Amino acid sequence: MPDMSASASLAMTHLVSFAKEVDEDKVTPGVLGFIVFAAMALAVWALMKSMNRHMNRVDFTQVPDPETEQREQSATETSAATPEAEPSGGTGKKQG
Repeated sequence: MPDMSASASLAMTHLVSFAKEVDEDKVTPGVLGFIVFAAMALAVWALMKSMNRHMNRVDFTQVPDPETEQREQSATETSAATPEAEPSGGTGKKQG
C-alpha cells in the first residue's frame, strides 16, 4: 500500500503545478457571481415561504355538491320504492 501514498503525492504535485498555471481571474466567478447566486437563493427562500403560507390556508375538506346530493337522495328513494329480488329461489320467479 505504500505505492498509493506515492502516487497520491505525485498527483497532488501535478495538480498544484497545474493550478499555478491557470489564471485565477478566469476561474472564479467573482463578486458578481456571488451576488447573482445570493439573489437567486433569496428568491427561492421567499417563494418557498410564500408557498408554505398558501398551502397552510388551503382547506382540504371537500364540500358536497348540492345537485349531486339531490340526485343521490332521489336515487335512494326510487330504489327503496322498487322491490328487491328475493335471495332464495335463484331463478327470480315468485313462488306461490
